This record gives sequence, C-alpha cells and structure tokens, in this order.
Amino acid sequence: MTSNVSPRRIILDLAVTLDGFIEGKNGEVDWCIMDSEMGFINFLNQIDTILYGRKSYDLWGQFTPENEETDTEKEIWELVHSKEKYVFSRMQKGTNNKAIFINDNILEEVNKLKNKSGKDIWLYGGSSLITTFINLGVVDELRLSVHPVILGEGKPLFSDIKQRLNLKTVNTKTFSSGVVQLIYHLDGN
Repeated sequence: MTSNVSPRRIILDLAVTLDGFIEGKNGEVDWCIMDSEMGFINFLNQIDTILYGRKSYDLWGQFTPENEETDTEKEIWELVHSKEKYVFSRMQKGTNNKAIFINDNILEEVNKLKNKSGKDIWLYGGSSLITTFINLGVVDELRLSVHPVILGEGKPLFSDIKQRLNLKTVNTKTFSSGVVQLIYHLDGN
C-alpha cells in the first residue's frame, strides 16, 4: 500500500530587527518581544523536532527560565525541551540524552529527517546553519517576526547566500506590540 504522506517541512521561525539582524553585536536579544498574540505556542505544537547549530544549542538548547519568568514563558520552554533536538557541529560528536549531533552528510541527514514521519521541523539557527540550509535548498518556509527596532549592527540574518531565492508571500500579520510577522514559502515548496 502506498502512503500519501508528504515530507515534513523545515520552517525557519525567528525574530529579526527591521535592519535584518538576529542579535546585537554582543549577542544581545533583549529587543525581542514575546507577544502572546503571535501564537508561538501554536507553532511549537505543530513541530516535533528542532535543528540547532552548536553555538545556538550551547546558548539555548537546554535553557531553563528563572523563577521570575511568566507561566507562558515556562510553558514555552517546557514545549521546546519536549522536542527531539539535532545539533549540527563540526566539533562536537556523538549523542547524549538531550540531543543527536550531526557532523557531516548534512543534506542526506536532513532529507532523512524530512522523510521520517512526524510533525514539521523548526530550523532554530544560528546564522551559519541557516545559510547552509538555504544554500542546500532544504528550507520550506520562512516565518520572520520583524521587531520594531533598528540595531545598526549585529549578526545579520542572511549572509553568503549563493543564489537568488524567489519567495511566495503566504501571510502577514501585525501585532499590537508592533511586531510584523511575515510568512513566506520558497518557490517550489
């Protein structure tokens, strides 16, 4: 019997400043607004896997909120930590009880993940992993939450992209916080 299950999608979902940075020059993300209107918990419920670069995983992969955090923030982190995690790293090898490390054959490994049954996959980042995935053509959707701030300098969302990408606008939403969410599909996806 043939299954009509379509491959899982890889979704890049992240916050970006109006001038295109994903963090400030010292790694700061204090400009990032967590707005309940944005439906981030709904997004987390549509994925079951998170893909990290090593630096992003070291910073956020096992992050535990402080006791002062809101119940919503605690719920978000509980959901994040309930997902299967893959870390793309040239340095760290093996697997621990919290993540699976991938060191090479990225395209082959990603295609295996996409064809495995399950929910969609969140490409968390960082920027070099995002660049690699875009250049390999494996990103299906961009969900960019543009925050109403200009940093002037920092880590850019896109750098070293090898070819032009045509995008199809799927949805735009403006939230009361001033954040504008843009959802695009890559042409052909």
